Amino acid sequence: MIANHLKIALKHFKRHKLFTLINIIGLSIGISASLIIFLIVNHDFSFDRFHPDQKRIYRVVTNYDFSGEKVYNMGVSAPLPQAIRQEVTGVEKVAPFITLYDMDVKVPTGGTAKTFKRQQQIILAENNYFDVFRYKWLAGSVKGALTQPNAVVVTSDKATQYFPGLSYADIIGRTLIYDDSINLQVTGVVAPFRENTDLKFSDFISLSTLTITKKISDNLGFELTNWGGTSSASQCYVKLSTGADPAVVERAITAIALKYNPPKPDDVGSTRKFGLQPLSDVHFNALYGNYQGNHIANRKTLYSLLTIAAFLLILGCINFINLSTAQSSQRAKEIGIRKTIGSTRGQLVGQLLTETFLVTLIAVGISVSLAPSLLKIFSDFIAPEIHFNPLQQPEILLFLIALIAVVSLLAGFYPSMVLSAFKPVTILKNHTENGNTRNMWLRKSLTVSQFVIAQFFIIATIMVSKQTRYVLNRDLGFKKDAIVFMNTPWKNNTESKKQVLADKLRQIPQISMISRGGVPPSSYQTSSTDAEFYDGRQNIKLQLYLKFADEDYISLYGIKLLAGRNIRKSDSSAFVINQTYSRLLGFKNPTDALGKYIEKFNGDKRMQIVGVVADFRQESLHNAVKPMAIMISNEAWNSSVFHIALRPQTPGGEEWKTAISAISKAWKEIYPDDEFNYNFYDESIARFYESEQRSSRLLAWASGLSILISCLGLLGLAIYSTSLRTKEVGVRKVLGATVMQIVTLLSMEMINLVLLSFIIVTPVAWWAMNSWMQSFADRTSISWWIFVLSGMGMLFTALLTLSSQTIRIALNNPIKSLRSE
Repeated sequence: MIANHLKIALKHFKRHKLFTLINIIGLSIGISASLIIFLIVNHDFSFDRFHPDQKRIYRVVTNYDFSGEKVYNMGVSAPLPQAIRQEVTGVEKVAPFITLYDMDVKVPTGGTAKTFKRQQQIILAENNYFDVFRYKWLAGSVKGALTQPNAVVVTSDKATQYFPGLSYADIIGRTLIYDDSINLQVTGVVAPFRENTDLKFSDFISLSTLTITKKISDNLGFELTNWGGTSSASQCYVKLSTGADPAVVERAITAIALKYNPPKPDDVGSTRKFGLQPLSDVHFNALYGNYQGNHIANRKTLYSLLTIAAFLLILGCINFINLSTAQSSQRAKEIGIRKTIGSTRGQLVGQLLTETFLVTLIAVGISVSLAPSLLKIFSDFIAPEIHFNPLQQPEILLFLIALIAVVSLLAGFYPSMVLSAFKPVTILKNHTENGNTRNMWLRKSLTVSQFVIAQFFIIATIMVSKQTRYVLNRDLGFKKDAIVFMNTPWKNNTESKKQVLADKLRQIPQISMISRGGVPPSSYQTSSTDAEFYDGRQNIKLQLYLKFADEDYISLYGIKLLAGRNIRKSDSSAFVINQTYSRLLGFKNPTDALGKYIEKFNGDKRMQIVGVVADFRQESLHNAVKPMAIMISNEAWNSSVFHIALRPQTPGGEEWKTAISAISKAWKEIYPDDEFNYNFYDESIARFYESEQRSSRLLAWASGLSILISCLGLLGLAIYSTSLRTKEVGVRKVLGATVMQIVTLLSMEMINLVLLSFIIVTPVAWWAMNSWMQSFADRTSISWWIFVLSGMGMLFTALLTLSSQTIRIALNNPIKSLRSE
């Protein structure tokens, strides 16, 4: 039976080569897109799903509310984990750890010690860390590996790097020296996680080492006994008991923090609460962030990708359904004869589904062969870890099998039911039901659906591109062109070294100005503190964002000074604020704020306002302008960024390239052991909107593919409909109809469907784009011309597709047309 089905299917494909080719191309496009999108989505959703009991693992996070200004931190107060362990019920395991970066690791040997510079992914942890996150132990034991001070567990990758040629068992007991003076003994070797994870740590130092090693605690930047402070370096994961309610545990943790750190009388409008972030959310939640260098995925983007994949698959299936039902008259006699000689309806359905299955199988084969090339094409916004190997990735194989089954049923079920329902007596009398109203309306509805999807993608592409251009070209309130910034090392970096580097840079002729301070005006990295101002009637307490700078910062970035003066090196108790903060303090004019004092700044410090600058964007245009102050950078940690303004470059010149080369040379003279890295500021700003730029490219591809699939289907229907009306065209030409009249007659039905799809898609696309735009605090308008351009473009494309067939039929000799039937 199956062999017979296959034989008949192949004969049908040979007889109808063009329609078969159109179906295969349409399905191949949809399946290829689905396959690539599956690889992307499956990669991101697989992060940290492999841990035992992962649904019971949570990260403790901190949520602040400063009079409505919400701040989120992935860290906790350093004493909190121990208090949770002792006083909170419903918690099975508590795993605190502290992240460390840029540590030099020295391996003592019989000869010269080997040093590995600036090692990353190092944490201070306890044995409980390995109870919550299960590693495979290659040497040593989890029971006492991190119990004692001065102990370290390393991954096998690090063990091989530090001690090449030694077995893991021989490494146990060896010494590693961190940052020149912290001598640690290796107590264990574990296999690193090979699955997708954000927990990519490689060196695990015992947390109790802090109690005897002052150097680490001094470098942390926060007090280990301070209940009030919160640092993102101080992390805590908990594993809840089976059946424990996370909401109850959250309230208990917050209560403990209030117990040991009760609010002060002046903390009006300021609250701090602790939350439990599911492990499955860490990879996706940008509010709390991730570990250094780890990518944060966007769930909305992933769901949008899945939607695009579904739409492209549906478009391919619509083509199949339309062309299959349109060909019903051509297969009617075949069906009638098969029924007459005894075929059951089930056998006919099986035959027709077999044909659909074969087409789908061929399309999947094409998609699989194209997958490696497509991954290379989209490599700039696909994670490098994503690869395609169905034999080694069972989830891909299962996806392909499911895809074949779903598409075969989706595309083949309705046509098979329609064709198998034909009555043999009616068919053999040549009454083939060409004009079956139900089938005709179904084809029209599906065609309209195709063009609705295609036009939605076009509108979305234009709108996202328009918003992206807007944010990239918007006046941000500061200069961003011809500016380079670079971070100097934070370790072993004295003030004298930075001053020598500054002097060397000033001697480079291509540099017009330099400034030293913190991060540039607009940056992902922000510092903030609480600030309180008394206006004579009430205390105005707000979260104040800070920029650390020197006297040249405002001038270098072209920030407009509205009132007062610039900051000076001697301003230890004075700063410049922005217009938003001035307005929130109640001052109508910027000059009214001059000389006023912020009574409580960062605790009990008193700061005077000496100037007011125009608002500028501290972050991307997704966020509104926040109250901010620019203050002198007087600490090593907030004066480590060099801001360099380059002189204008002549057309075709290489002055900037020469300047970068000279800056690199000066860097190597001061920091010979540190890598030279720099950023052009305008490129750094553009990276704020990488997601939008990737979305724009992806939508452009989706638009192109949807238009291609829709036009293939339109071409197929045009070929079929014109073939049915060949004699009609001949009669009309004999009676005097012009070529233009015939082309219009043959095209008008399809053009009306395109226009109907435009009417349907316009309000839907407007609503969707308006919802998407709400994520921007500053956004462009949704212009009427976007919809007109989309409609006209789709109409022109449809006319172009139809004309290739209608003009050919209209130009045929009417004598040949009249003989065709």
